[in-house]
Amino acid sequence: MIPDSLVAGQGKAQTSGYNTHHMALGAGAKLGPYEIVSPLGAGGMGEVYRARDTRLDRIVAIKLLPSHLSEDPMLRQRFEREAKAISRLNHPHICVLHDVGSQEGTLFLVMECVEGETLAKRLEKGPLPVEHVLRYGIEIADALDKAHRSGIVHRDLKPGNIILASSGAKLLDFGLAKPVAPLAAGATAMVLPSQTAPVTERGVVVGTFQYMSPEQIEGREVDARSDIFSLGSVLYEMVTGGPAFTGKSPFSVASAILEKEPEPVSSLQPLTPRALDHAIRVCLAKDPEDRWQAARDLLIALRWVAEASANAKPARQIMRFSWRTWAVTAAVLLSIAALALWNGMHLRPADSALTGRFSVLPASGTTFVSLQATVASPSISVSPDGKQLAFVAADVSGRRQLWIRNLDALTPRVVAGTDDTISAFWSPDSHSLAFFAEGKLKRLHVSSGAIQVLCDAPNGRGGSWSSNGTIILARNVGDRLYRVSASGGTPVPVTELDRAKDEWSHRYPIFLPDGRHFLYLARSPNSASNGIFISSLDGEPPRRLLDSDDALQPSYASGYLLYAQRNGTLIAQEFDLKRLRRTGDPRLVAERIAVSEGYGYAAYSVSSNGVLAYSNATAPETRLVWVKRDGHRGAQIGTLGSGGYASVALSPDGKRVAVDPFDLQLGTRDIVLVDTATGEQRRLTFTPKNEFFPVWSHDGKELAYAAEGGGGLPDLFIKPASGAVEQQAVLAGGGAKFPTDWSRDGKYVLYHGAGATTGWDVYVYSTADKTTKPLIQTPANEEQGQFSPDGHWVAYTSDETGNLEVYVRAFSSGGG
Repeated sequence: MIPDSLVAGQGKAQTSGYNTHHMALGAGAKLGPYEIVSPLGAGGMGEVYRARDTRLDRIVAIKLLPSHLSEDPMLRQRFEREAKAISRLNHPHICVLHDVGSQEGTLFLVMECVEGETLAKRLEKGPLPVEHVLRYGIEIADALDKAHRSGIVHRDLKPGNIILASSGAKLLDFGLAKPVAPLAAGATAMVLPSQTAPVTERGVVVGTFQYMSPEQIEGREVDARSDIFSLGSVLYEMVTGGPAFTGKSPFSVASAILEKEPEPVSSLQPLTPRALDHAIRVCLAKDPEDRWQAARDLLIALRWVAEASANAKPARQIMRFSWRTWAVTAAVLLSIAALALWNGMHLRPADSALTGRFSVLPASGTTFVSLQATVASPSISVSPDGKQLAFVAADVSGRRQLWIRNLDALTPRVVAGTDDTISAFWSPDSHSLAFFAEGKLKRLHVSSGAIQVLCDAPNGRGGSWSSNGTIILARNVGDRLYRVSASGGTPVPVTELDRAKDEWSHRYPIFLPDGRHFLYLARSPNSASNGIFISSLDGEPPRRLLDSDDALQPSYASGYLLYAQRNGTLIAQEFDLKRLRRTGDPRLVAERIAVSEGYGYAAYSVSSNGVLAYSNATAPETRLVWVKRDGHRGAQIGTLGSGGYASVALSPDGKRVAVDPFDLQLGTRDIVLVDTATGEQRRLTFTPKNEFFPVWSHDGKELAYAAEGGGGLPDLFIKPASGAVEQQAVLAGGGAKFPTDWSRDGKYVLYHGAGATTGWDVYVYSTADKTTKPLIQTPANEEQGQFSPDGHWVAYTSDETGNLEVYVRAFSSGGG
């Protein structure tokens, strides 16, 4: 509701798109029938609070003018004008005004409390997929069309004033809105300037520099076409990931807007539809007469681009050159996802047609298994010769096994002796598979079914097998890379974590054809240190190949470097094996690839001859239902969208369920509380990062959960179930943490954390003195700690025997 440019303390954490700011009203304060819950933000024209409407029992946002400013006639007039302006704007993509009030001389607005992250926050992760750009662009243009036809110009349109909610884009903050002469019904001409004197005097610059129109910067009269310029700037940034106009100071930015043309979108993102590039360029014309003359015109243009993109041939949708394609459909976890096999990674005519389509399904009674529950991201591996697909699937009892399907066969076959497999990768001759299972790296001779243990690997995170019989692997979660012989032996380190750059993990290595050099993904809480690196078995210093925090799991095939991005985009770029450098332009291969951001994993695999298998992050709606102890399904509680969830926790009184559904639109996971009687949902967390694995306190007043921190490592958080207090980490840094139980006396929280050399261990956190210490810590993996009802025992799982089994140990009040 408050423009970022007016907020003191910019750059601090945000909640629901509002900047945090010191507030005068405390929780429980009353403004008429509205009870203050917590502050949301503040700006030059008012403070914003989260509040509860006690009459309708709903959460609202209240914006009030500070009492020491309420007596200023000019500011009061501007505040009242804002209320009148917003009250005329009834549109699904404009924040709704519910009420206007006054108490003891203080004016306030009661508005819809929009949950979600700002577009500005989303853009910190990089550009948006074209389909999202078009969707949000259409919604914002439609909202502006409504405002302009109601006689309102926004004047401060920017990413910080756009919330990406579950229902789509929401346009906020008409605090700078200016009344203008409304259009007659059906009119398409521009909105004319108001004949009445505006509260903002002519010649005063109002708005945010980077998104201002030239006429705003010069202090000239503005009309609806100024908003169109600002929307063009927003569209430009959504497509490219960077602003259209830059400079070292506001003055140089203003100069660029007045005098310079931005670099064409198509030169920064070559796969952008030319019609979208054209639409943005028209928006950014210096002369208002050369722009779209009404938001309706831009809306029609964007809809046309969206329809044209949706109806385009697959080959043209993907890139200007095409790849011979095979499409494969697969069931993933509880959802349906698409696997596609792309054969022949070579330049071909753009009109090359799709050659076939068939389905790859797990055996009856089994489902594909994800590496991580963040999204449906199945563990798949295509053989180097492109003839076989290996994957991990589980039966109804949860038993995970390795399966192989010949691509010329109709059904897959299970591999005996592969219980608890995490992932697998092939030998260069396609005759053997290396796989991580039961804390070991094992080798399968495919023809005979013989299995041998190669080395210890407590929590494998990818490996690669060279033609000279060397395997390179990531043995553990927070560790460097190792080499080991394909016949087994003692692993030897081949990389070192750069502690100066806070590196905590090297993972997903892939050999290049020379069998010496390899690529890998480096992870660090410092985003500037993340990226794809290249190194060698000869001890060459590692070199960053792609310095992007957005890049996930790398691969190589047929002269191309492939890598996934956090938004699920799969990119291919030509790679010079002699100079060991990227060449040419990045090219889009596929969108909506299933990824696990925290793990750096992407659900794709490529063969030596260019057969690519990948899984799409699409799924049917997930339902939350009661299940009786005898296994029979009871009534449905509610639905959680199509992203799935990682965990579910029932409150002690049975009235609420805490879940962590994944929002495919926003690309994040949040804690959501569901009323078991009505199915009504309320979000507890609102940050742009992932929050998951909620655990209730036994009085039902608080929840502990994991929230993604720097480099993808989850920290431990505790927050009131009422949501009245902003979330704060109680344990940050020092490895991943996942809470599993809370003692009945409220004094202790159990969680399992990842150690650099001991794998997963069970820890206990004291809520009284805010300290933590290991409870069970051995070279094996200990997880899922649970208190007994009397608090004297802790049950947990361990793989110390090679099998995952349940153990019990005593627990004292001292946590030892």
